[in-house]
Amino acid sequence: MSPHPPGPVPLPHPSDDEEESARPIRVLVVDDHALFRRGLVSVLDDEDDIDVVNEAGDGDEAVRLATELRPDVVLMDVMMPGSTGIEACPRIRAAVPEVKFVMLTMSEDESDLFEALKAGATGYLLKEIAVTDISRAVRTIARGRSFIEPSMATKLIAEFAELAKQDSSPPARSELPQLTPRETEVLKLLARSMNNREIGERLFITENTVKNHVRNILEKLQVHSRTEAAIYAVRAQYVA
Repeated sequence: MSPHPPGPVPLPHPSDDEEESARPIRVLVVDDHALFRRGLVSVLDDEDDIDVVNEAGDGDEAVRLATELRPDVVLMDVMMPGSTGIEACPRIRAAVPEVKFVMLTMSEDESDLFEALKAGATGYLLKEIAVTDISRAVRTIARGRSFIEPSMATKLIAEFAELAKQDSSPPARSELPQLTPRETEVLKLLARSMNNREIGERLFITENTVKNHVRNILEKLQVHSRTEAAIYAVRAQYVA
């Protein structure tokens, strides 16, 4: 891993003083290259607030271990023999709905990025990522934020801009999914880059209640991530 590539960009960037979880972040590492996988495990094992619960060499093994161990974050290669990382994501999410995904890739092919986001990934990193950024990515994802490699984030923004040109008119309110008043409040705050704790404090509800609302929102909007929900909220003019 090169120590000097530009660091991936959290979307949005978490505050440095954000409160850490009381327990270590439980991570499952998945990559078919044993040497690279062991390097990831070694880096993460050095962090006091991260616990690598196991490692897997392919998508099928990842599904089995994730179902059994229920990690907080799955750090997974995009392309692997058999079941790819992208194919494994929805299978894992079906068994462990609360899990979050960080996808790793050697390629800057934007089609892989878009497929990973559709599958539910909120982190997307090139394998040349600096060692110091790996644990930061895991922490950011565990907090409910997104973390995207800069060059890929640029492509993502360009794609959204192109889509906006093709269909600039927001959906009519009559066509929008029926969210409850509370879900609408949560969606508005989510679109303003607030995490679950911040939303709960603003609305005077528990963080678990926020998680339940976010889960319902994603299901009703038929999207896979908070990022997609935020984009939907802006296009539907829930937020300015």
